[in-house]
Amino acid sequence: MRSLSVLAAAVVLLLAVTGCATGDDAVVQGGANQIVAPGGKTVITYDPADRKPIGDVSGPNLLGDGTVNLDSYKGEVVVVNVWASWCPPCRKEAPELEKVYQRVKDQGAAVVGINFRDNRGSAQDFARDRGLTYPSIYDYGGQTLSALGVPVGAVPTTVVLDRELRPVIVYLKAVSEQEIYDEVQRVLAEDVDPR
Repeated sequence: MRSLSVLAAAVVLLLAVTGCATGDDAVVQGGANQIVAPGGKTVITYDPADRKPIGDVSGPNLLGDGTVNLDSYKGEVVVVNVWASWCPPCRKEAPELEKVYQRVKDQGAAVVGINFRDNRGSAQDFARDRGLTYPSIYDYGGQTLSALGVPVGAVPTTVVLDRELRPVIVYLKAVSEQEIYDEVQRVLAEDVDPR
């Protein structure tokens, strides 16, 4: 039993130090303890001509009955945040995203979470304790993440989708309210069909 406690503590420490990495394609950069994608990027952008539609991103509603389906947001700019209750950066980031949601929900934009590899009860407590009002998909196994079609090498990861549900920018790091708000405003200002 003591060995299991030591092992659990080591795993928690490793996750805290690495920023909650979840994939082999994420690495720790230098001594900065920041997760980066191949090529050293923590932010990946897509030009309008290079954007590809996401797959079927849907799953059980974390806090309620039914399903959350990103197809229902077509025509809106959508911020998708991959998070987990066990992820230290997510604890700071979640309230920031709630502030963004409150600022943009009446402007043709939305925030949707994807809860990944988490105990459902812990994830529900996390969302309620932080007053999150935007919906989250419960995606323990990662099927929803694979449908996004973008690199998800760490938790948290945030993706901003244009009105056609195509990735515009991917953040493989924790984000701030102002950073995401500014990006949403930029995407809202794009032509509806930028091709």
